[in-house]
Amino acid sequence: MKKRVLAIVLTGVLALASLTGCGKETGKEEKVIKIAASATPHAEILEQAKPILEKQGIKLEVTVFDDYVLPMTVVESGELDANYAVHVPYLESFNEEQGTHLANAGGIHYEPFGIYPGTKASLDDVAEGDVIAIPNDTTNEARALLLLQDNGLITLKDGAGLTATVNDIAENPHNLEFVELEAAQVARVVNE
Repeated sequence: MKKRVLAIVLTGVLALASLTGCGKETGKEEKVIKIAASATPHAEILEQAKPILEKQGIKLEVTVFDDYVLPMTVVESGELDANYAVHVPYLESFNEEQGTHLANAGGIHYEPFGIYPGTKASLDDVAEGDVIAIPNDTTNEARALLLLQDNGLITLKDGAGLTATVNDIAENPHNLEFVELEAAQVARVVNE
């Protein structure tokens, strides 16, 4: 586990170092990179990268956001230099929907996606009419629905892929109810 975390941090450091052209110089040697991040795991990873970057003359300023939209808009406006909170499919979808011009500075990692138990001990305990929280943005909602389909809880219409929505559910044998939330909020309601 330690090696995996170190690998993620070092990958992040390399990607951040590549952004130094985006940062603002504050002195002869020091450069500042202002980056938006979600609290977990992104800001935590960046905190580990700070001392490594400082040794390279780079000051990292991290601003934590609890949604995925505002970090995108502050980078688009130039208020911050980069955003470390979203995956490439979300970035591309956001640009298309919002008319923004954000670019991928380099792949770091792809967020794992899972079904979290909430009030159930197992997927076998899912009952008629249970409520499931899913992200409401295009790519993450589709990922959630595809995961639920892969686990036999729903069936999506043929051809439903990374743009699937609840409207693409063809079969819902448990009559599950889906609550669509801003992606960063889904983890906050897991126990509900």
